[in-house]
Amino acid sequence: MEDKTNIIELKHITKTYEDGFSAVSDLNLEVKRGEFITFLGPSGCGKTTTLRMIAGFDVPTEGEILLNGKPITELPPNKRPVNTVFQRYALFPHMNIYENIAFGLKQKKMPEHVIAKKVRKVLELVDLEGFEKRRIDTLSGGQQQRVAIARAVVNEPEILLLDEPLGALDLKMRKEMQLELKEMHRELGITFIYVTHDQEEALTMSDKIVVMSEGKMQQIGTPEDIYNEPINAFVADFIGESNIFNGIMTGELKARFCGGEFVCVDDVKEGTHITAVVRPEDVILTAPEKGIIRGNVTSVIFKGIHYEITVESGKNEIVAQSVNSAVPGERVGVYVEPDNIHIMIAEDNTNIFDGEINKNYELEYNGRVLDVSLTDIIKGSRMSEDGTLLDAGGSEIDIEKVKIKISIQPQSIELTDDQEEGLVQGCISNMIYKGDHYSYVIHTDLEQDFVVDDEYLWNMEDQVGLVMPVEKMKFKVKR
Repeated sequence: MEDKTNIIELKHITKTYEDGFSAVSDLNLEVKRGEFITFLGPSGCGKTTTLRMIAGFDVPTEGEILLNGKPITELPPNKRPVNTVFQRYALFPHMNIYENIAFGLKQKKMPEHVIAKKVRKVLELVDLEGFEKRRIDTLSGGQQQRVAIARAVVNEPEILLLDEPLGALDLKMRKEMQLELKEMHRELGITFIYVTHDQEEALTMSDKIVVMSEGKMQQIGTPEDIYNEPINAFVADFIGESNIFNGIMTGELKARFCGGEFVCVDDVKEGTHITAVVRPEDVILTAPEKGIIRGNVTSVIFKGIHYEITVESGKNEIVAQSVNSAVPGERVGVYVEPDNIHIMIAEDNTNIFDGEINKNYELEYNGRVLDVSLTDIIKGSRMSEDGTLLDAGGSEIDIEKVKIKISIQPQSIELTDDQEEGLVQGCISNMIYKGDHYSYVIHTDLEQDFVVDDEYLWNMEDQVGLVMPVEKMKFKVKR
């Protein structure tokens, strides 16, 4: 009978470093005994930090880690029934395979005959029996990885942590090792917690995937759930390839995007702004008159098992995968079956931040004065002859008690490579293509990160300035 109890629980885990950077923020997770669970996300999303906190190498700033229902947050690594396999195998070059694998057991002062039996067993598991006396420097990358895994599992841990263990292997070896790891997990029956930025690895091996971004868990579910039912645009963009479009519900089970009205199966209220996700393999190219929308083929790339065909329709680009080729410049129709359109309620990406009133009764943000009058923002207020700000009743307004919330839409902000020109400066930490524009997340040194929509392609980590026209801003007064 399958054991469904929790082996690891993370409760409101946060990890903040001395410079104020929050690597992980309020993470909650339950890992069942015997599961193969994968943390998946781009570099810097917090997945390795989370793994290190489970291993005991890092201590959470806030929150609690439970093992078998008991707190282990402050327990040192050597006291936890956990072993870790790293991308850099950290094998001892002066020892042979047998000595590398037996090292941990000898540290525990086990009898030699017990060590020999355990080493033989794990050598069979990783398909290296007969290699005991081989030197480490004579092994291929895949063989070294097997030795690192064997050295970890020979200690019979309750949990095996794997931090991008296949990252140093070539593509063919990586694919082989994915299947071997899955088989090892089945044979060992222990809990695997795996870290990768490779979506194929996660989809191939995992029972459950935790998708992370910016230190937060975006979605958790089976590979099928994550791929077919992404919870937001980030997950849809990161897992597999996706066409992502802004749209609106025009009626019952009807959505308009890319200039056409499509029938869908998600029952969302009419008038709701939505994000529509369509996988390239679900885009059907037809004769122009049979498509819901029409466009011109702009590129055709042969990918071995299919052609990747890009169609331009108005300002939108639609990517299709088809076993049939097409000709650049060809006029085609685009059709999608209703159950292949995934509808998500659009995220409210309004940028909201706090303005400050200075002693001259000017509104500032990030040390810069905004060209707007406080009397236009604070209804009924006026400036006295001596320059004091008065309310409608003629009493002086205590500016220290007045808070001004400023908001601006992502499409109203312009990116510039002249950082001094921007009201705020930062670097691009995330980007999603949405058919006719890119949606960028700009990480700043302020507490506020900004979402910006721009039709132009910028690169990840680009340093940019954010030009925010005052006339595009909205102001809300709080006292």
